[in-house]
Amino acid sequence: MKIAFIGDIIGRPGREMIQKHLPKIKEEYGVDFVIANYENASHGFGLTTKNCGELFSYGVDVMTGGNHTWDKKDILPLLEEDNLLRPDNYPEGVVGTGCGVYDVSGEKLAVLNIMGHYGMPYVDNAFRCAQKRVEELHNEGVKNIFLDFHAEATSEKRAMLMLLAGKVSGIIGTHTHVSSDDFQIVSNTAYMTDMGLTGCRDNVIGMDAKQPLKQFLTGLKGHFDIPKKCKKILQIAIMDLNEGRCTEAFKLKVFDNGNVIKTDAWIEE
Repeated sequence: MKIAFIGDIIGRPGREMIQKHLPKIKEEYGVDFVIANYENASHGFGLTTKNCGELFSYGVDVMTGGNHTWDKKDILPLLEEDNLLRPDNYPEGVVGTGCGVYDVSGEKLAVLNIMGHYGMPYVDNAFRCAQKRVEELHNEGVKNIFLDFHAEATSEKRAMLMLLAGKVSGIIGTHTHVSSDDFQIVSNTAYMTDMGLTGCRDNVIGMDAKQPLKQFLTGLKGHFDIPKKCKKILQIAIMDLNEGRCTEAFKLKVFDNGNVIKTDAWIEE
């Protein structure tokens, strides 16, 4: 099967890039299944019911979340459905789940959403939760497993690779909005520290630069806004999976000026 992953979608600019480019990408590269992170898809914070339906209509199959999952309260009932996930390591009793298993091209694909610890809300141990869930999936006969690890610290993300290399098909980080140049395949597991944002690319992590600069200069916090006009980018990873192994992977950076940069993942021997 061939799956694709889009990291943090930042507001309307990110949604517009997905609407414009995702259908063509799916057709050109023969993508069977699309996963996207909805963390910042509505006005930069969380996801509304309206925008949820919008993104699914553009060709996204499953969406993962993070610390902003709870920002838009109207989305909470939708977390009971199997195509909208939240981090799996929230404590027992929290609405929704962080793991779904889907039929893709005659095979099973598990999508797992885990949240890290540094700078994040209180959650259960990310590494023990991921390890336990992966073992359960293996016991159920699920070989193809993709993990969106929503974490701030690069060390946590790299450590997750060391824990699960060869046991899952792919691990890609989200949350920082800044793409990392380390797409690789290690022991048949695709890995990238952070996918990077889809949305405005000419400001501060997809947000208008005025408030972040004020905060850095004065220490005074305020509301971050999505720019009304900006230069935009879509970042998407595409992975070939076979019996749980990632055999080939590449990343596309699609710019609103028509440029496209394709970067192949290197295979760690």
